[in-house]
Amino acid sequence: MNKKDTRKRRARKTRARIKGLGIFSLSVHRTSKHIYAQIISSDGASIVATASTVSQAIKKELTSTSNKEAAALVGKLIAERGKSKGVEKVAFDRSGFKYHGRVKALAEAAREAGLNF
Repeated sequence: MNKKDTRKRRARKTRARIKGLGIFSLSVHRTSKHIYAQIISSDGASIVATASTVSQAIKKELTSTSNKEAAALVGKLIAERGKSKGVEKVAFDRSGFKYHGRVKALAEAAREAGLNF
């Protein structure tokens, strides 16, 4: 197995556990240049809120889109957008990525902004 396959395997296991909970999930995806976050409904049919470093509103505030500061800003924004839609509690779906670096920064910023997970 290569690195990508093992990440996808971890993601499948996590998503199976989250599906059993029946609550909203905060899904995170990262690339070498950007980080994306979205809140997905409990049935998986609709996306409630999204935020990423690709959007122009966030890009203007940052010097780089691939660091912890950018991830923290995305975390804060996704929490604000989720709370405005009435989402208070989510399950954190890190998509198989290790809870370290940018993924951790996004999660901590979302917690500080008021999301519970």
